[in-house]
Amino acid sequence: MTTRGYTASKDQLTARLRRIEGQIRGIEKMVDDDRYCTDVLAQINAARNALDKVALGLLDGHARHCLIGHGGGPVDPDEQVDELMGAVGRMLSR
Repeated sequence: MTTRGYTASKDQLTARLRRIEGQIRGIEKMVDDDRYCTDVLAQINAARNALDKVALGLLDGHARHCLIGHGGGPVDPDEQVDELMGAVGRMLSR
């Protein structure tokens, strides 16, 4: 079985993602209920922040396990930096 940087905390990660899924459903209901625009926007911001925290946790696990621990990632330090910076760039490119 392949282990990933998040394998040890997979149950917690899944629970957080389910909570975020519930937030998204709540936002959909707010739109269906014609809630005030800034209230909907506030909930969208909260969901984004929650996803960002999940992403940062995954990035931390990736750096510690997959890159430094060589859990299937590149061994060359320059390749490790390139991979890490590529992941950070994808996170920031919204």
